[in-house]
Amino acid sequence: MPYTLSDFDYQLPSELIAQHPAAERSASRLLDARAPGLVDRTFRDLPSLVQPGDLMVFNDTQVVHARLFGRKTTGGEAELLIERVLESGPGEQPHQVAAHMRMSKKPPMGGQILLDRGAQPPAVATLLSRWPDANGTLFRFSLDTEPYALMAAHGRVPLPPYITHADDSTDAARYQTVLAKNPGAVAAPTAALHFDDAVLAALDARGVQRLCVTLHVGAGTFAPVKVDNIADHVMHSERYAVDSDVCNKIKDKWQEIREKRLVGQPAPCIWAVGTTTVRTLESWAALGMPVPSAEERVAGDTSIFITPGFEFQLIDRLITNFHLPKSTLMMLVSALAGHGHVMQTYAHAVAQRYRFFSYGDSMLLARSGNPPARLQL
Repeated sequence: MPYTLSDFDYQLPSELIAQHPAAERSASRLLDARAPGLVDRTFRDLPSLVQPGDLMVFNDTQVVHARLFGRKTTGGEAELLIERVLESGPGEQPHQVAAHMRMSKKPPMGGQILLDRGAQPPAVATLLSRWPDANGTLFRFSLDTEPYALMAAHGRVPLPPYITHADDSTDAARYQTVLAKNPGAVAAPTAALHFDDAVLAALDARGVQRLCVTLHVGAGTFAPVKVDNIADHVMHSERYAVDSDVCNKIKDKWQEIREKRLVGQPAPCIWAVGTTTVRTLESWAALGMPVPSAEERVAGDTSIFITPGFEFQLIDRLITNFHLPKSTLMMLVSALAGHGHVMQTYAHAVAQRYRFFSYGDSMLLARSGNPPARLQL
């Protein structure tokens, strides 16, 4: 049946939107929503729910301090949220970035924004164009200093719009996963925020294989869907990368699963930690699961839009947080676990006072229906 935007709506009391993380990462709640039942657990229970031989895939992107404050040369306050550090071509100005602007009136092309650096002279951001094209929603700037160094020294944590407090040292530590290593995200892959060293060690001891892919989460993940016909929604684009050895190991696990299912034997599962990992793995699968030569990677931009009816190629289980009403991520989890089951799960979570969104609790979903299309008998 065709779905409309209202099919992914639910009522959420504002007090259930988590404004701060749990005292300890793995002390958050975990709603085990593997159909047909719903079981209230804590996140520390997770290792007991994973079978030896299963593969769990994480997103190892690192959130950068992408929010920069300053002023226009005319004196008005200005704010930039750097979405992406760009590569400069031959003859182009160096240190280019794509960014969101927030100010009363945007400067003209060639205009400058002075970014505060405390006691130092301000960094200068020169507006070059819209990005990625003349109709783009972002803006291309050239900075007079290296972007990552500027963000690390003077940027602020880019907390989501529904978190109302100013970022502090707690956010700098906790709006980052323990596996983060590749800088470039402006939003955390929040499902992995619940993992700590003890949970990871327990997974290792249980014989669970762990791998990492990279998807740099963009601010577009918070963009509302504005059309009732979800097929008309234009999905945002994000950068991803999968190393050659990771491609090989995932493909080996996929082959093991395929062979066991073909003869009716119990097979391992592939677990995605977070919707960003789902988007990365399914984007790679859509290319035919290519494996590059050693020391290389599959990399590019993905605007994959996963809605009910999507044929998953790799994912069996998903660990994820609770998502905004009417969001593309509500559509993704509904595609995986079934729309009716997801809506029932959310109703239970609201009734049981789970904490929602980035700093909130988590849930565990299983793919509904037949094995992935590539694995069907």
